[in-house]
Amino acid sequence: MFQVRFRLLIPILFLINFSLTSLAQNKTLSCTEITSLLKDAKLNRINGYYEESLLKSRVALEQSIKIKKNDLIANSYLIIASNFDELTEPFKALHYYNLGLHYVNKTKNYTLKNQFYNNLGNIYCFDKKQYDKGIYYYQKSLQQSQKILDKKQIFFTKLNITWAYFDIGKFKEGLPYLKYINKYQSIFSSESTIVALNMLNGMYYNFTDENEKANSYFQKAIELGTKGNEKSDLSFSHLEYSKFLNKIHQPQKAYENLCLFNKITEELHIEEKLNKANIVGINLEIDHYKREIDKIEASYKSKQDILIEEQSKNKKIVIIVLLILICTIISFYYFFQNTHLKQKNKLIDIQSKIQGRIINASIDGQELERKKISTFLHDNISALLSSAGLHLNVFTSQQKSQAEEINKTKEILEEAHKQIRNLSHELMPALLVRFGLLYALEDLCEKTSNSRIKIAFNSLIKIKKRYNEDFEMKLYFIIAELINNIIKHSNATHASINAEETASSLIIHITDDGTGFKTNQFETLEGFGINQIRARVNNMKGEFVINSAPNKGTAIYLKVPLDS
Repeated sequence: MFQVRFRLLIPILFLINFSLTSLAQNKTLSCTEITSLLKDAKLNRINGYYEESLLKSRVALEQSIKIKKNDLIANSYLIIASNFDELTEPFKALHYYNLGLHYVNKTKNYTLKNQFYNNLGNIYCFDKKQYDKGIYYYQKSLQQSQKILDKKQIFFTKLNITWAYFDIGKFKEGLPYLKYINKYQSIFSSESTIVALNMLNGMYYNFTDENEKANSYFQKAIELGTKGNEKSDLSFSHLEYSKFLNKIHQPQKAYENLCLFNKITEELHIEEKLNKANIVGINLEIDHYKREIDKIEASYKSKQDILIEEQSKNKKIVIIVLLILICTIISFYYFFQNTHLKQKNKLIDIQSKIQGRIINASIDGQELERKKISTFLHDNISALLSSAGLHLNVFTSQQKSQAEEINKTKEILEEAHKQIRNLSHELMPALLVRFGLLYALEDLCEKTSNSRIKIAFNSLIKIKKRYNEDFEMKLYFIIAELINNIIKHSNATHASINAEETASSLIIHITDDGTGFKTNQFETLEGFGINQIRARVNNMKGEFVINSAPNKGTAIYLKVPLDS
């Protein structure tokens, strides 16, 4: 019986195909006619007449390409792909969905975009098992639905996303979507979704070990699925229920549900095989149509290419003329401006050198003033205060009784003498003058260390080694400023200064375990004095490098020529 029906079907299909093809070749349809043809093709697909749907959508596709309507081209591809989707030919469906996606992305038809993305999500999740990609397309579908405020489609898409997440065990990610569909199921749920919704609730409560709720939802899903026509969702409900029953140690019931799953799945496979058998000839025709469509697109593109090439030639001529004109103007401009630019660059260079010299002179002046003020305080003011105190002591020793004012004066003189001496040492440490740089740095580390931060000094150079007085003074205050920065800003608990010497240079490594900072931002940070330190090092013709990162501490490399 099937063979007789099939023999009768093939001539009828070829007759339909011939009439439609002749129509497509002899007449260009209007947008309204193509839209009507697509509606018929969609209705045929919904009613299971896949052959007629494929033939009509192919003609609609060819006509849409002729009139260059992207939304109609995309819609044609969508119907063709949907047919193959229904016939469980996911790879063919995917091919046509991707072709259509190219055209739909050229439109602002958010409804059509939503359909493409949703169907692609279905293929990647439920056929190809590429869930990450499937969820990506579902999210894109959701965005389109939200743009047009299609609440029903938002509901369906969130149902699909929930299922995809639950299928791969990502229940926490899927929970917000499940809550949404549970909230609006009374408004948007239908016979085609209620089975899946109950199954998903059962899967979630199985995950949270709420066994009574899970059992109730699974039984409800199976009851509704048995009454309705959603065999696919019913089969999955039996499968998930079987997993749940096995988990709660009810192997007999689990086995029974697994058998029901296999039975329904086999029935669905038989239906699919029958559908495929009914269109075995039309599949060959569609492949032939695909080649024809490719030729149409290629022809359309070649004509476009010729037109583009001609336009390109004209554009090139115009561009060449414009370029010659622009080049001539630029050449004249450059000729007259070149001298001015050279003079300007020379002026900038001179200004830069002058600025550098001003900075260097300022730094040298500061160091010299430090030395002068320190010497003046130590040799003059401090000496005068000591002398005054001495005279006062002699005077008081000759008096039997001492006035309170005299004693207070002695105390004030002693305090003034102490403060002058400390200020003198800050301006020019005595150890630096008497014993040299290395002694002074060792003393600085020891004095600076406290219960909050320990600063170690390590030297590969003999501690008694002396350098040029001016060299030692400059380098000491540079290192002192860097240590001051560590104490103020780094929140470090340990720091170290390491000194070593090469044949021509003194190398200082300073490290800390503090919070660090982004080195590309430190010059913009206030309070670090980095620019002044860099200017000082440059003045000594040295190298200054900072390596730091947030929460990784800071390392400073300082290399100064010994003859600087």
